[in-house]
Amino acid sequence: MQPPDFIEPPHDERDPSPWRALYLDQSTPLPDDVKAAWLRDCSSGSRQYLLPFLRPLARTSIVLIQILKVLLPRNWAHSRLLHRLLAFSMNRFVSPEANWLILRHFHLGSQILAFVAANAPTPVSTTPLEPDSIDDIKDDLFLRHDLNLFNFVIRLNNALRAAGQELQPVAEPDFAMLRNPPLRLEDMPRGRLNLLDLQSAIEVYTPVYQLLLTDNDFWRASNSLQLDETVAIYAAKILASPEHLVMLNNKHPLVPLSTLRAGHRLVLHGLSTEMLHCLLMKVASGDIPLPARELARMREAARAHGSGSSGSSGSSGSSGSSDSSGSANNADSTAAV
Repeated sequence: MQPPDFIEPPHDERDPSPWRALYLDQSTPLPDDVKAAWLRDCSSGSRQYLLPFLRPLARTSIVLIQILKVLLPRNWAHSRLLHRLLAFSMNRFVSPEANWLILRHFHLGSQILAFVAANAPTPVSTTPLEPDSIDDIKDDLFLRHDLNLFNFVIRLNNALRAAGQELQPVAEPDFAMLRNPPLRLEDMPRGRLNLLDLQSAIEVYTPVYQLLLTDNDFWRASNSLQLDETVAIYAAKILASPEHLVMLNNKHPLVPLSTLRAGHRLVLHGLSTEMLHCLLMKVASGDIPLPARELARMREAARAHGSGSSGSSGSSGSSGSSDSSGSANNADSTAAV
């Protein structure tokens, strides 16, 4: 991989590059190629000069379209037209980095849901979306992405409630579904007009999305972003690793937010998905320890200690039983977190 442009100039301590600092920083899990593409997109002229004008216009459009839709039939929608417009504009106006990150998002989201399903105590089906090219967007891909997420949450929790179970730490999780998507940045369109950065494109697409979908579909799409916290909690329970939830920005799905900031929250949604997928890949490869495995060892040690103590008599046996009970309680407390 070629180093990004902001890495090549010599470092000037009197005028340090913020992009260099963010690229070199390793406090959050992101692959270098993804981080380079993300920061190259963020540092583009489109985001610097165009986004400040597009964002207020897009949010004003959302308000006006909401008023217009009061006059339109309730189920008025043109999803096929919407997705054809999105595919057309992505092919001709959106930057290669933004297109690559958008297509990656469908793959990563599908893999994360498959990870949760594979490690749930009850069988749960998934419907993966893995586009190979921008033209695959035409198959109602954005709409199906939102439907998949809500349907997965419903199927998973229906199954768990019916079985009287909950997601629990898994000592040896199944990571088989995790992989890097077979998408290459070099294959993205690179015409003279492919300049629009990711955030600007999302701000423009949001009111178009609202106009050409039903109110239910647009509201669901906007509020699906807050399910970032829900899916992250699922993964955290399986890994017994709640500390990684601090990386989340879209939270509190029980408190729906205004659709006016949906564009900005969608960018955060994409970044959270990238970080969660990278975290799972690092745990799968052994680069990050798996707390659930250590928790299982603690429980096994507590059981072994309890079995050994049960054979002894008198105060020694009582003391051993008390110790093993305390160890088991500590392990259970860790699992509850």
